[in-house]
Amino acid sequence: RHNLTVTLDGHPRSGESLEHLPRFFASQRVEVVSSLPYYKPYFTDRQRGRGVFAKSIESLRRLNAVGYGLPDSDLCLTLVYNPAGSFLPADQTSLEADYRRSLREEFGVEFTRLIALTNMPVGRFREDLEREGRYVEYMRRLALAFNPRAAEGVMCRSLISVDWEGTVYDCDFNQMLGLPVLAGERPLSVFDLELEDLGRLPIRLGSHCFGCTAGAGSSCGGATA
Repeated sequence: RHNLTVTLDGHPRSGESLEHLPRFFASQRVEVVSSLPYYKPYFTDRQRGRGVFAKSIESLRRLNAVGYGLPDSDLCLTLVYNPAGSFLPADQTSLEADYRRSLREEFGVEFTRLIALTNMPVGRFREDLEREGRYVEYMRRLALAFNPRAAEGVMCRSLISVDWEGTVYDCDFNQMLGLPVLAGERPLSVFDLELEDLGRLPIRLGSHCFGCTAGAGSSCGGATA
């Protein structure tokens, strides 16, 4: 995950220049995944702060300049869309087409693909919903939009998350919530992990799981259905 604006703003603590990042990423041939809330300046700046869209576009141009996101390049540049509120994302395919057309025609920017993620009812977003009295309403919206096909492709069925101590979680959100995979009554550690464990240990579920299974689904790879 690459914060686009740091290329221009520098290191958030030391102020050290980070303008070398696009060249460094290309030299290591890593996939770059970056959030761009919308393809229009007003909505991005409203969500992230004044000037964020312009900085993001300049950063994307620098990534394009070293080969990222170009049609004939194998340097993958993935953009991430999140709704700016308590509603489900629009169709991922349609959104990608809109992003591609607007960014190409108006700003000369190319990218490889777009993924659309549902806002998960955890952390700061849940706190905001509760403060505004909209948490129950949002959870009801997610639950009513449950899609069995989307549930078949959720990331917890094929990936794990591991924290710095080696504790294993079914997904990033369970890690955030402190819900590790349990082997009996103790948290499973990557140092004790056997592959067959992952086939027999149940996935830990919670109300937040409706976020990944609503509508077209949501995972680290975008829509699941």
